[in-house]
Amino acid sequence: MKRALIAGMAVAFAFGSTAASAQDRAGWPDSFTVGTASQGGTYFAYGSGWANLVAEELGISGGGEVTGGPMQNMALVHTGEAAFGMTTMGPAAESLAGTNPIAPGVQMTSACAMFPMYQTPFSITALASSGIASVSDIPEGAKIGFGPAGSTSDTYFPKMLEELGVKFERRNGGWADLGGQLQDGLLDVIAFAAGVPVPAVSQLEVQTKVNIIEFTETEQKQIMDAFPVSEFDIAADTYTTLTAPARSVSMWNFAIANCDLPESFVYAATDVVMSDNARMVSIHRAARSTVPENWNKNKVMKWHPGAAKWFNEHGASIPADMIH
Repeated sequence: MKRALIAGMAVAFAFGSTAASAQDRAGWPDSFTVGTASQGGTYFAYGSGWANLVAEELGISGGGEVTGGPMQNMALVHTGEAAFGMTTMGPAAESLAGTNPIAPGVQMTSACAMFPMYQTPFSITALASSGIASVSDIPEGAKIGFGPAGSTSDTYFPKMLEELGVKFERRNGGWADLGGQLQDGLLDVIAFAAGVPVPAVSQLEVQTKVNIIEFTETEQKQIMDAFPVSEFDIAADTYTTLTAPARSVSMWNFAIANCDLPESFVYAATDVVMSDNARMVSIHRAARSTVPENWNKNKVMKWHPGAAKWFNEHGASIPADMIH
């Protein structure tokens, strides 16, 4: 049916349903990109998946774009270089306050909330052969990969490990590249902040034995007291390595849209993603949390009017002062 509407627009008669279709799509872009993160990470797999889904359903050219992650995505969406993007609550709050390191002093208020994605657990992976099975096992001066510079992981995980007394050498790079470096012995540990399962970790499990390191209860509480994160357990069925849930902490992720995009376009894109959770889960298991009832996990950004309209029609109660 949607393809029929798109075809109808091409002939653009002045009467009937075709005219209504043209009216509904007034100002829509011819194409769009979704700012994701590096290849091998959850953002790239999840973001490329929903970009392709929206493009297919709405009949518009679109796809995921490799970026530096949440901080850069806030900047790209704020300036309109990317229509959509993905971010976490911490980087979103910093960007709105003008402390995004990409553009210090710029309050990125043209990036609006679109829909809830999932929680990002903070987890640590080492080769089993390293003997590192806990945070306290990480040796002084360990080479730790924290993901792309400016990512959620790179922004918060070094501070978390410093809070726990770990002394390390910092390394950055895409998740797939860091996974290869860990396997080759060039890194001692990778500190992931990404939706689970992290593709790079799943790939490592196929090729070698790894330890997925959980926090102790004391470490978890210490981190939660110091940072904007919440309690989280990585389910045992997430990775073949796990035999029980792994204690972690997490931060919520949201899709974002440039606030100046047409309301009807963002409404339609939100509807595609939020109306078929099974299809989203087939893209990435983290999408099990991409459900309407998680709308209230955004306490930072103003909502795009089109997204707010969709959620308020589906059981949410987004107040007017939280809508752009």
